[in-house]
Amino acid sequence: MYNYDTLSQATNTLKQRGYTENLNLKPFCIECPSLALQLYPEDFTIDEYYRFEGNSDPADNSIVYAISANDNSIKGVLVDAYGVYAENITPEMAEKLKIER
Repeated sequence: MYNYDTLSQATNTLKQRGYTENLNLKPFCIECPSLALQLYPEDFTIDEYYRFEGNSDPADNSIVYAISANDNSIKGVLVDAYGVYAENITPEMAEKLKIER
């Protein structure tokens, strides 16, 4: 894994490294709006992730995932909050996106 100082540095570098799609988190899946594609937990792999913590504001806590479809059809970046501001998702999605500290 790489080390990044900022969220924008991570997302920009991941895009340069081939993670070109912007992904959105939905309760049951990850969505790629530009391709009208949905990836369910069994359809994708988390290649890397990077956490960023705000110095004083919990709303600044975020995580960046570098994600690949298992069939290699797409690679993209998912940015989400974590902690109290994290999205409401299914247990299957929560397990898939769980990171070890």
